[in-house]
Amino acid sequence: MKLTILGCHSATPRINTNPTSQVLEIKNHMFLIDCGEGTQVELRRNKVKFSRIKHIFISHLHGDHYFGLIGLINTFSLLTRLTELHIYGPKGLKEVVLLQMKLSGGWTQYQLIFHELNSKHSELIYEDDKVQVHTIPLKHRIYTNGFLFKEKENERKLDINMVNEANIDMAYYRKLKQGFDVVNEDGVLISNQKVTKDPVPAKSYAYCSDTVYNEEMLPIIEDATVLYHESTFLEKDEARCEPTKHSTAKQAATIAKKANVDTLILGHYSTRYSDYNLFKNEAKTVFENTVLSKDGKSFEF
Repeated sequence: MKLTILGCHSATPRINTNPTSQVLEIKNHMFLIDCGEGTQVELRRNKVKFSRIKHIFISHLHGDHYFGLIGLINTFSLLTRLTELHIYGPKGLKEVVLLQMKLSGGWTQYQLIFHELNSKHSELIYEDDKVQVHTIPLKHRIYTNGFLFKEKENERKLDINMVNEANIDMAYYRKLKQGFDVVNEDGVLISNQKVTKDPVPAKSYAYCSDTVYNEEMLPIIEDATVLYHESTFLEKDEARCEPTKHSTAKQAATIAKKANVDTLILGHYSTRYSDYNLFKNEAKTVFENTVLSKDGKSFEF
């Protein structure tokens, strides 16, 4: 599982700070999460292949999280894309995008498929044989979701020496990986546990964009491998959180601790601060395994 941060700052873009966007690579998928201004430039800078992006997840309709979307859609057309593109986001996103396309005459030659969200409860919005994606309802000034990306349980590993010793035909290897007992060449039932090893633990990534401190998300993100949680403010400016519906670094760390996640990544910093290490230092007083996001930085888990 690999996460590439394209932008991790709040509000307006600046020369050295980009608004929110990131790419998650998980089980051969490449998911684009939020799409602030400058996203396609950062995709190129980080050598991300546009053709691999088939699913885009938009958390909410504040500009720093989706103003780059129409430009990216248009660029896909200019690159003669034919593969369909799925876009998941709040109700109203389809109307905005199609109006822009209508007024510019910029219709795509590929199929745009919108999955508009309006539920206030967590729901499964994508699933295949390898991955599930659930929404994480957040509390912001407008309707907002985070997203939980979960690998499905991995297959068991063959202990090939034990498999050979048990005289099992190769035709049954797939069944063994799936956890079944099988009959060997001598007609003897072989226990799966004797010839396989435990699978690599499934990983999960919880993305929580703009939100006030919200413990209601805890059951959804519990035990996540990685949590990205917004940290717009430092504790000294906590009074700004309630009116703006944002969080401090310390509050993000508290969520990480209570959810028992492995790693916390902070982001969505207010540009009022010049030293982002202050965010990490503050969060570490509550949750030790805290790291900072940074434009262009990649994490592998």
